[in-house]
Amino acid sequence: MGYLGRDVEVVSINPEQYLVGSCDSCGAIGMKDLDAYKISGIITGRLTTRVTLMEVLSTGAAVKMMTVAISNEPHPTADRILEGVKEELDSAGLSELPMAISTEKNMITQQTGLGISVVGVVEKNQLRIGTAQPGDDIFCLGLPKVGPEITNPDDPEIVQINHIQSLLGISGVFDIIPVGSRGIRREAELLAAGVNTRLHIEPTCSLDLDKSAGPSSCLIFSVRSSFQSEISEGVLNQVLTKSPRLPLTKVGNLFKI
Repeated sequence: MGYLGRDVEVVSINPEQYLVGSCDSCGAIGMKDLDAYKISGIITGRLTTRVTLMEVLSTGAAVKMMTVAISNEPHPTADRILEGVKEELDSAGLSELPMAISTEKNMITQQTGLGISVVGVVEKNQLRIGTAQPGDDIFCLGLPKVGPEITNPDDPEIVQINHIQSLLGISGVFDIIPVGSRGIRREAELLAAGVNTRLHIEPTCSLDLDKSAGPSSCLIFSVRSSFQSEISEGVLNQVLTKSPRLPLTKVGNLFKI
């Protein structure tokens, strides 16, 4: 049910490497008659793809393949969803990623249904799960948004694949966790529990820590205190200068139990 509380599974495939897998589902969000939230299938495809990619990439794994299961007819619903999937892959620099696709060709459907899985491989000594330590600070990049708050996959206040890719290259950043429906607080508490620590919330933190972040509209990451100056330069220069409206907020820090 998730490796160390994360929305991924990690399996040893040889003495040096792990296989990392993640999946995400999306139902009743699209342009079908009985969809609860009406929005373009392109956006549905983009954001669902983004969630699964972020989950795998945040572990330090290199993405190797994906599957797209669409519980609707090939034309026009699946076409629109796949257009969004491919747009997101293009924006992540993964346009050549191998992909298996399935659509519903026998039944008439009245609600949009989508499931996406992503599989990656990581060297065991590069796995970025459970790498935080007591004393680390926890930051949130982006804002928690859900449902009608997200009508634009390029919303400048939500995180995208390139933000994770930038964080992975900064020394002093350790655990990176995309935030979903559990909210920032719960994800940060799971991070803390995974390394036998507890979370102290920063009193000045103004974020709604219990709000769903929907399709991973924000992420949290741990920072070693000895790298604070590098983090400031790294994050601000590599991420925020390219995305000036993307909020960076200190959530708290980890202390030893």
